[in-house]
Amino acid sequence: MDKKLYLVTGAAGFLGSAVCRKLLERGAQVRALVLPGDVSVKYLPDGIDIIYGDLCSRDDLSRFFKDTDMFETYVLHIASIVTVNPEYSKKVMDVNVGGTENIIAFCRERKIKKLVYCSSTGAIPEEKSGAIHECEGQIPIDPERIRGCYSLSKALATNLVLKAAAEGLEACVVHPSGILGPEDFAMGETTKTLVDIINGKMPAGIDGSFNLCDVRDLANGIISASEKGSSGECYILGNEPVGFKEFTRLVAEESGCRPIKLFLPVGAAGFLAGIMEKKAKKNGEKPLMTRFSVYNLARNNNFDSGKAKRELGYATRSYRETIRDEIQWLKKTGKIA
Repeated sequence: MDKKLYLVTGAAGFLGSAVCRKLLERGAQVRALVLPGDVSVKYLPDGIDIIYGDLCSRDDLSRFFKDTDMFETYVLHIASIVTVNPEYSKKVMDVNVGGTENIIAFCRERKIKKLVYCSSTGAIPEEKSGAIHECEGQIPIDPERIRGCYSLSKALATNLVLKAAAEGLEACVVHPSGILGPEDFAMGETTKTLVDIINGKMPAGIDGSFNLCDVRDLANGIISASEKGSSGECYILGNEPVGFKEFTRLVAEESGCRPIKLFLPVGAAGFLAGIMEKKAKKNGEKPLMTRFSVYNLARNNNFDSGKAKRELGYATRSYRETIRDEIQWLKKTGKIA
């Protein structure tokens, strides 16, 4: 059997669509699971077999996994509900954890060649200093060490995949950090932040850091994991951490916008965020800044991708190149002047 088939969940999302494009460029056969009503499906390139369905529906997944025995089938499970709200959400858990459990069950039933689960660096317990590595020796991941509903859901789902691998399923896990780059048609949080900086709608920043990767590099890393990743192993797909000051400087240089001058210390930002949250809750509004968003800028964002570089051939381009390419795409699509 020499025909390969890639099943991609979350295919209409920022990362999933980049993976689909990369696979098509390689001449691969791609079947995509897309949530009914997802308007971003129109941005997927031609040549993809699109199945509309829900991770929580066995009937939908039966259609998604149809005739997989006729191919050497690889499942790239990228779909999830992403939320910056740290509070517990049953829907997030049902989709991110329950949906992953369903995918694992079908991978076992249909005897697929390999499952690659797209987790998150947020699913790895934070170390207060030094580089953060994969959770080897810490499996199962301790949920008590994870902050925020989304990260918790990814940690629990990661545990399910690694348990299945220990029981014989050919499966590995990738942990991407934040995502940046062109062709974010849904305009996610990071892209919106970039646009706000360019349009002068962010009068002040926070003197913290984050870790962002070019979506094209992440897509390459996920595909490499399907080819080279060892079963039962985890791979961090990260970048060098970048300070918010440095990030906004690069954006200003590449876009020609006015640079941000004022940066709040994280302690002061956290205090203000608490006040904003109380006021927003009282008025039934969404706060401009939350304590959880400040935490994500204040935390240790130094993730070590050395293992992925050694074993998968993972590589990242510079922040400047990614920012330049994204600004060009934003201009080309009329999202910025």
